[in-house]
Amino acid sequence: MRFTNTWFNELPEMYQSVTPTPLQNGRLLYHNAPLSQQLQLDPQLFEGQGHPLFSGGELLADMQPLAQVYSGHQFGVWAGQLGDGRGLLLGEQSLSDGGKVDWHLKGAGLTPYSRSGDGRAVIRSTVREFLASEALHGLGIPTTRALTLAISDEPVRREQTERGAMLVRIADSHLRFGHFEHFFYRNQPDQVKQLADYAIRHHWPELAEQADRYQLWFADIVRRTARLIGLWQSVGFAHGVMNTDNMSLLGLTLDYGPYGFLDKYAPSFICNHSDYQGRYSFEHQPSAGLWNLHRLAHALSPLMDTEQLKQALSGYESELMNTWGQQMRGKLGLFTATEQDNDLLSELLALMAAEGSDYTRTFRLLSETEQHQAQSPLRDEFIDRAAFDHWFSKYRQRLVQEQVSDSKRRDRMQGINPVVVLRNYLAQEAINGAEQGDPQRLAELHQALRNPYQLAADHQSLFNRPPEWSQSLEISCSS
Repeated sequence: MRFTNTWFNELPEMYQSVTPTPLQNGRLLYHNAPLSQQLQLDPQLFEGQGHPLFSGGELLADMQPLAQVYSGHQFGVWAGQLGDGRGLLLGEQSLSDGGKVDWHLKGAGLTPYSRSGDGRAVIRSTVREFLASEALHGLGIPTTRALTLAISDEPVRREQTERGAMLVRIADSHLRFGHFEHFFYRNQPDQVKQLADYAIRHHWPELAEQADRYQLWFADIVRRTARLIGLWQSVGFAHGVMNTDNMSLLGLTLDYGPYGFLDKYAPSFICNHSDYQGRYSFEHQPSAGLWNLHRLAHALSPLMDTEQLKQALSGYESELMNTWGQQMRGKLGLFTATEQDNDLLSELLALMAAEGSDYTRTFRLLSETEQHQAQSPLRDEFIDRAAFDHWFSKYRQRLVQEQVSDSKRRDRMQGINPVVVLRNYLAQEAINGAEQGDPQRLAELHQALRNPYQLAADHQSLFNRPPEWSQSLEISCSS
């Protein structure tokens, strides 16, 4: 295993070198075995209490830990300098295929950018990030990944006293919109260009020799962001804190905090208890993504003129709607497109909103539809049976038009409609076990979320509606 350090070597004005602060009695609780195999890591790293790296005690050869500096808009307000306040970029692992991935240690202690924070993560937030990143990966949605989760006896104060933890996060890059904002608002256009050239050189090398490379590059960032949010919307995922410093340049889901998957379908769903105005509600995510891209465009204005920036931004809506439309058509089991499909989907979503239908269960049960049968397993999920029957009659007529067999349609629908998503109560069950030093529930959920379109016989309960006690769970930015 070999590490390079391109950020450390090529961008010296954009970080501070920091050594991790070890956790008190830190030890490995759980590791992502499939990811470790994919990265061709030595299994001995994960034996016993794990390599000291995972709890901040020791580095691997060639690592150069650093805290990146960036800024950002938080809840629509310019927040100024932010930066890695509790995480460190350890280095970039060189892969056998010629690529590289960042290793990032979250909860690694104080940095120059910690502001009033303590530089730590807690078991609760670390378990949530581990499971969520793996859940989205299983759903085929671009995301950072989780490699290890270490726990400790170190007390950390949040709303109450909890225990410190660390997570090793793997990503193709940790480049954020906020990196560019930082240097733009400091009136350092040379650094904006330096950072853009770095991004293109390492992640868009095919554009490096193009005369209009900056416009082509920004247009691709717009498309990646639009595709990401279209995928979020299709599976009912709410990020919860879409600040510009939490937006990935590569279109990855980054920085899991107060996220939530829809249980009851409610477009106005707010997963973040700290989001008092609903800025990042489920239905507002597409507009929040575009707003953030406009902030990035402003930061990139030293590299492009206004018309170039507008042209790149103009691709957002069509890319998002194409992505979402394709996904939702697949969720309905439709192979072709007709003008009536939007109305068909809108009517179903309106029924679901009126009754608070479970988002995941509704689409999965719809996959059991037989086009020549007037009954559906989904019917029993609705109180207003007459309204459902009216919609279902039109849906069956639409299916018959396609002349596709029920088995072929079922295969398509069950490959796009998950049977399990990471509901907050499931994450809480894993947290409860982890706080007792027991990774069993975490491991069970990780196994199920790796293939969310099929469930083993002993995991069937994961398809059930969430229990009543889960309604009282409140997730905030500290999560």
